[in-house]
Amino acid sequence: MSNKVENNEKNAGIPNIIDVWSARKRNSQIVRKTPLIHSFKVSEQIGSNVFLKMENLHEIGAFKIRGAANKILSLTVEQQKRGVATYSTGNHGIAVSYVARQLNIPACVFISERVPEAKVNVLRRLGAVVEINGSSQDEAGKHCYKAAEEKGYTVVEPFDDPHVIAGQGTIGLEILEDVSDIDTVIIPLSGGGLLSGIAMALKSKNPSIRVVGVSMEKGAVMYHSLKAGKPVVMEEGDTLADSLLGGIGVNNQYTFSMVQKYMDEVILIPEENIARAMAYILENHRMIVEGAAAIGVGALLGEKIKNPGKKVAAVVTGNNVNLSSFMEATKKYWCKE
Repeated sequence: MSNKVENNEKNAGIPNIIDVWSARKRNSQIVRKTPLIHSFKVSEQIGSNVFLKMENLHEIGAFKIRGAANKILSLTVEQQKRGVATYSTGNHGIAVSYVARQLNIPACVFISERVPEAKVNVLRRLGAVVEINGSSQDEAGKHCYKAAEEKGYTVVEPFDDPHVIAGQGTIGLEILEDVSDIDTVIIPLSGGGLLSGIAMALKSKNPSIRVVGVSMEKGAVMYHSLKAGKPVVMEEGDTLADSLLGGIGVNNQYTFSMVQKYMDEVILIPEENIARAMAYILENHRMIVEGAAAIGVGALLGEKIKNPGKKVAAVVTGNNVNLSSFMEATKKYWCKE
């Protein structure tokens, strides 16, 4: 059996709510619950009670710690000793590096030239071996698998893995604990690991909860794959939501079908709305977040989601952004709200 098949757990079933609860228990030694805060300003503007799930408040500044921890903690002692490798647009690599450091195991992270400097610096501070290859996550992934075959690493997939999906699904459990009667949940959409896990957890409790995926207009691979009815390959482009770049894998095993099953709609958000939301969150909540994290708020402020319901939650995914890039993107929106 090849490393790729082994690492993707081809024979494992689609993750379910039991796997999410198992992930919560397994992760308890590393991952803490994040707050779900009420946003008075956004609520007032759109006429619904809006809550923000602050995944930017994890130690690594991103939700990715949930899936990475669940995967790495599920490995055998021998697999952990050999080390782990991953490929990433940044935040997943940071998560893998952080968890590996906590467990004192080797980690190698493959990224493309598009990954922002702020994320590269964090990776190196965490002690990971960082390899920069190509201009896309898919290219970095090819180098990752080659190294894994040569050195015996276990590859921690960024999204298309049952343990990763279940780990991200713990966000859904926390949302329901805090607001059990939530109507709509807005989730950034890239490879689909985040949306698959959260949506499955939510709809296992209440199938009527509306799940809205949001992505940027440039390089939204999952959006175009869903339209095509199969995974497609696209060139990556420049976007403020750089964490949402990357392909979904032409041999996608889990997230494509789970997004098809659980997501009610998907909306593409213009760059201007993303920048405005980044500025809005800083001005009103005193938090700097990256473009991918602000995209749900951008959808609400831009009135892209019709009839969202009485109670709405938007997942704010991370804060790993270059400060210079943040200031450049948001400067024209100060004091406009």
